[in-house]
Amino acid sequence: MSSHTLSNPVRVALQVLAYSAFALTIAYFSTSPPYRLRADGEALIKLSFSHSAQLSQACRQRSEAELAQLAPNMRTKMDCPRGRADVLVELDMDDKPLYRISTPPTGLRKDGAATVYRRLAIPAGSHRFRVRLADGPDRVFSFSKELDLTMAPGQVLIIDFLAGEGGFVFVRE
Repeated sequence: MSSHTLSNPVRVALQVLAYSAFALTIAYFSTSPPYRLRADGEALIKLSFSHSAQLSQACRQRSEAELAQLAPNMRTKMDCPRGRADVLVELDMDDKPLYRISTPPTGLRKDGAATVYRRLAIPAGSHRFRVRLADGPDRVFSFSKELDLTMAPGQVLIIDFLAGEGGFVFVRE
């Protein structure tokens, strides 16, 4: 037996000591320092939606000469480009701008939906929110909503856009 080897009971005691120190370290860092999702007195806004904007160019009717130059299976009277306009969104809180977002459509031919996701911590309390959306090539705001809300600390306000339901939808969690 070598003089460098420890006896079995001493080795077991050192292993128990090492495992205990490791377990205590894990236990400490599982609760400390305390993790806070938001600071005291803060609420959260989430602006999140996908929307397909209007076509970037209007459809036009092809002339008889243009139709004659096309293959028979391609002869549709209307020529409608696939590209869509950018979606422009503005969100104000208490008459001060929070976001100004211009989002291009997705897809290789720019014919998909534009996706917006932003989150921002705000002070809890009473606020006036105004959100607007322009989804045409003229960049005129065709959807708008204003709302007065009181946000409690830790509360989340989700702002969604559902064109089928008339525009913006506010949901508090």
